[in-house]
Formats: sequence, structure tokens, C-alpha cells
Amino acid sequence: MNWLIQLLVHAVVLLIIANFFQGFEIDGFTTALLASFILSVVNLIVKPIIIVLTLPVTVITLGLFLFVINALTLLITSVVMGSSFVIDGVGMAIVAAIIFAILSALIHSFIVDPITKK
Repeated sequence: MNWLIQLLVHAVVLLIIANFFQGFEIDGFTTALLASFILSVVNLIVKPIIIVLTLPVTVITLGLFLFVINALTLLITSVVMGSSFVIDGVGMAIVAAIIFAILSALIHSFIVDPITKK
């Protein structure tokens, strides 16, 4: 159940980012939901490998390189989705990854957690 809620929250966050930035385009909620699912699979399989390979850089940057890794996972998701989910460049992906992390954390802490703890 938590995984489904997380998919829905991530889909909403992707739509919010798409509405505020022109370099980040997504076709609709169904596409955002599919992108959220693919992003979850990429985070489950590819992200740990990338983290291990870039561990020295991550340690040197005190963890800030993780935003670049999150941007790479967004770009991989964009490539898999094709023309229905487009991110214009690495810079836009990094900005989107930062906003994605902040909005997801805010939605979970202020909306999801209070509702699920009842």
C-alpha cells in the first residue's frame, strides 16, 4: 500500500514540476504514473550500482552528488518513456531532481504521514 501511495505522490510531483518548467514536459497523469513506476524500477535496479561506482565523488561532495545521480535516474526514465516524457538537458534534470526531492518530502511529511497514521 505504501508503494502505491508513493507512486501516486511521485506522479503528482512530476506533474507539478512539468507545469512550472518548460524544459520538463510530461503528457498527462497516466504518463506521469507510468513514469513514476519506471522511475521506481530504475531507482531499485540502476541507482544502487551508480551510487557504488561514484562513492568517492559522493563522499568528497558530502552527498551533494546524489542530486546528480537522481538527475541521471530521471534522464534514464525520460529515455525509456520517449516523447511522452521529455527533459531538456542535464541542468534541467538536476533542477528537477532537487525540486522532486523537496516536494516529495513535503507532501509525505505534511499530507501522507498524518493520513496514514490515523
